[in-house]
Amino acid sequence: MLKVVGASFGRTGTSSVRLALETLGFGPCHYMKELFTDPAHAEEWLRVVDGGRPDWERLLGDFTSTIAWPAAFFWRELAAAYPEAKVLLIVRDPDSWYASMSRTLYRTRPVGTGTEPSLGVRDRVIERIVWQGTFSGRFADREHAIGVYRAQLDEVRDAVPSGRLIEFTPSSGWKPLCAALGADVPDAPFPVANTTDEYVRRAEQAGVIAPR
Repeated sequence: MLKVVGASFGRTGTSSVRLALETLGFGPCHYMKELFTDPAHAEEWLRVVDGGRPDWERLLGDFTSTIAWPAAFFWRELAAAYPEAKVLLIVRDPDSWYASMSRTLYRTRPVGTGTEPSLGVRDRVIERIVWQGTFSGRFADREHAIGVYRAQLDEVRDAVPSGRLIEFTPSSGWKPLCAALGADVPDAPFPVANTTDEYVRRAEQAGVIAPR
């Protein structure tokens, strides 16, 4: 049963916050890697993206929280399906967010529109949810992409009651997140994971992008 619905775009600190949620007992946390590790799971997401009626318990019944895409694309539907769950909105400076997205996810995406049979299922899900569904195929237009990002923040703030919404910046550390979730503050540093440099280094080592 979901207790936390993530409404944030990727590259806002979601990997760090995922580890934090799991440390606080709100795991397992669903994130994009699930598309890469479970082909049947990716196929089910593709069915939903194609307009199929979602079975959220089938997709997310084994998880206690979600973070980033693909689930964040359906944050409204998930918030309605799990009315007792908190809605988590991670906030990052828009310019810094766009720079990170450009250097990481956008730089390593397969070229396509998400309908090509040559793309694997997971890549079709990501292309159609993120690059086409969220950014309308215009992520390279910086002003457009940042406008979409800002609009997402406003939409979540407007739609979710203040008592249910958790607006959080990872640099603020454990205390505000723990207070919002009613959890004890761990005796450990707040996680820092999957930084832009780490992502680029892994992509270079895997041969996905050429080293600079």
